Amino acid sequence: MAFDPAEEIERFHAAINALDFPAIEGYFAEDATYVSNGVGSLAGRAEIMAAFRLYFDDYPDQTAEDSLVERLTPLSGRAVWSLRATHSQTGKPLIREGEETITFNEDGRITRVEVTDYRAF
Repeated sequence: MAFDPAEEIERFHAAINALDFPAIEGYFAEDATYVSNGVGSLAGRAEIMAAFRLYFDDYPDQTAEDSLVERLTPLSGRAVWSLRATHSQTGKPLIREGEETITFNEDGRITRVEVTDYRAF
């Protein structure tokens, strides 16, 4: 079966929703980059995973939903999403909407994630 970036993004997001950190880590190439107007630029799987773990320590109840997942190229796709979460220490709610473009390598590993939040958080 041919690689479908949209299907892979859906599986990646399912791993995030399940807080399946081994699966999430397995998606990223060693030299991946993650760029977001919320967190800045992260370089390398280790730095990305450290940020994921820190974020989910703060927001362990996050629920996210994709309203659109589409293939852009044979190795990239775009997802439009919304999420809700509550900060574990302060109880402050977090509501975000945005989109991300995810690029994969020939092995199906994520090499780049570009996140754009529609609203500042």
